[in-house]
Amino acid sequence: MPTGTPESTTPGPATPDPTSEPATRAPATTQAPEPTPAAGHTPSSGLPTIAESDLPPEAWDTMQLIYDGGPFPYRQDDSTFFNREGILPDQRRGYYREYTVETPGSHDRGARRIVAGEDGDLYWTDDHYDSFRQIMEMQ
Repeated sequence: MPTGTPESTTPGPATPDPTSEPATRAPATTQAPEPTPAAGHTPSSGLPTIAESDLPPEAWDTMQLIYDGGPFPYRQDDSTFFNREGILPDQRRGYYREYTVETPGSHDRGARRIVAGEDGDLYWTDDHYDSFRQIMEMQ
């Protein structure tokens, strides 16, 4: 079917749209990350929240890398986050992992991070662990 032609309203078998599967994946900064099957189930922490759609595009990039299992751009990424600040819910050692969210214009890793829990809980900080908001994933 030519591009721009409206689809028929007559019921019948669906024909796959050849334009629906791009040859290459679009950059994550143009769309929200694709959640894993377990995503959408976000354990409640009692912390303030932020909608996934309200995060900066660089956070979407980081979330997509988390869902894909890497590769991560910084050697510190995917390392254990110890929750020394005590802000996140208490969990056993090794439950949380931390990931850098790039900060435009920063000459180092910047202050923005996503911390991921083993149960799918995700937390956003833009002030290097002084505060956290739980990321509410799209469902």
